[in-house]
Amino acid sequence: CSFVCSPKGFPKLKNDTFLRAARGEETEYTPVWCMRQAGRYLPEFRETRAAQDFFATCRSPKLCCELTLQPLRRFPLDAAIIFSDILVVPPALGMEVVMVPGKGPTFTEPLKEVEDLLKLRQKVDVTAELGYVFQAITLTRHSLEGRVPLIGFSGAPWTLMSYMIEGGGSTTMAKAKSWLYRHPEASHQLLRLLADVVTDYLVGQVAAGAQALQLFESHAGHLGPEQFQDFALPYIRDIARAVKSKLKEEALPLVPMIIFAKDAHYALRDLAHAGYEVVGLDWTIQPQEARAQIGKDVTLQGNLDPCALYASKERIGELVKKMLESFGTQRYIANLGHGLYPDMSPEHVGAFVEAVHAHSRHINKH
Repeated sequence: CSFVCSPKGFPKLKNDTFLRAARGEETEYTPVWCMRQAGRYLPEFRETRAAQDFFATCRSPKLCCELTLQPLRRFPLDAAIIFSDILVVPPALGMEVVMVPGKGPTFTEPLKEVEDLLKLRQKVDVTAELGYVFQAITLTRHSLEGRVPLIGFSGAPWTLMSYMIEGGGSTTMAKAKSWLYRHPEASHQLLRLLADVVTDYLVGQVAAGAQALQLFESHAGHLGPEQFQDFALPYIRDIARAVKSKLKEEALPLVPMIIFAKDAHYALRDLAHAGYEVVGLDWTIQPQEARAQIGKDVTLQGNLDPCALYASKERIGELVKKMLESFGTQRYIANLGHGLYPDMSPEHVGAFVEAVHAHSRHINKH
């Protein structure tokens, strides 16, 4: 097994504030990172990516490493997240995804009928299919030189399934949801297959050097409470349990895990008990309300409205202060309620990061 499986000799971690907050230990300030912090809002990102096809970029460990490090050269962020995409998983099952300019990720042959499930690989060797992500993680972990921890991630089964059936983005997810109603058994079969692959993929990321993991259930908001209970939550739970047991088996570090289920307010109590150290929140829920539902034994992450970064720097500071007062500075990781948008100003991202550090230190002192 190559260096990817047992990468020894990583540089010593200098700033573990994010990991401490994730585990519920005391921190001297509130750590902060941003979803999509490696992205098109940075001119250097656009330059690096200019000539490259998006998924070709994802398959280049060197480029992924460079893109992951770019925001850390600019901002005192407390974590890096590997540059990749949740849609690297379906190709591991044999599906083709291309990035169409102006349209986004598009599946050349989405799943239409239950019979299409037979075309998917039933046994996936994640190292063979997704080894390029593992290599990117190992390279990046070395290149970070211990500055901050590196987060690995995956899409959750329902979100991946919805893309595989819709063939791309959708405002209603009607095709994917119709499967849940018309073909519940086939849906569970697909979700189980995805959960198994995601589990192996996340364990492989830790073996490669990831120090925390985030599971993105980005399309949770398209489900109602009942469908979420049936088709999303069981797999979210299974993944946490299976990842932890495999990490133990393989004598790998038990890294903190974050679940981010966008727009799933109705499920916060369940998510609090789903086996994750951290629950990520979108911007549509009150911090106090989330804390009341989730309790004191889980760290919260979030949840500034990304569009708040269009405000003046001074206003950003006020909004951050209010957010920190609402969440409290402990058992809390500051973030946005979703990813950064391409037209955002890097200076305003910097103002957000610095405001979190300054205000949380101030609150902790007093």
